[in-house]
Amino acid sequence: MKNRELLLLRHGKSDWSGDTDDYHRPLKERGRKGARRIGAWLQRQRLLPDHIITSPATRALATARITAKAMGISEKQPHQDQRIYEASLKDLLQVLGSCPDTARRVLLVGHNPGLEELLTFLASDPVPVPPDGKLLPTATLARLAMPDHWQNLPAGCARLLTIQRARDLPENVAFSGS
Repeated sequence: MKNRELLLLRHGKSDWSGDTDDYHRPLKERGRKGARRIGAWLQRQRLLPDHIITSPATRALATARITAKAMGISEKQPHQDQRIYEASLKDLLQVLGSCPDTARRVLLVGHNPGLEELLTFLASDPVPVPPDGKLLPTATLARLAMPDHWQNLPAGCARLLTIQRARDLPENVAFSGS
């Protein structure tokens, strides 16, 4: 159970000021900063993914790219999977099931409520709810120890290792190169 890890990252804060549909909504500067902070934190923790998969929605794809750049792996293009946008739990399990067998650490960038549903489904113990009631607010990363396969993941098969909110990281954690 300790050989594979899943990193669930909810996209950064989106910009609601423009006249655009949900799919094409961009990130706010706060969302870009959150993605950089999470990426820099992952890099410093030596938690680099070998497979990145993201919703192709504008804010999620931007989050994935900014996070990868902050980790120093921007040459690795995130794989876009339409199933992640407006995903059900079943959709997300199918997305994970199609990850390469060689992937030891997968970063999945997506949206709520799907990511929270996936987190609570996979976690072997109840996920502690923070005082604000939000398990995965924007730019928050959950790290899970996973079974030694990506297919047919049953409820409770993973162990929650940590939940890291970008806003809880110090300002100086942000990657200076972007």
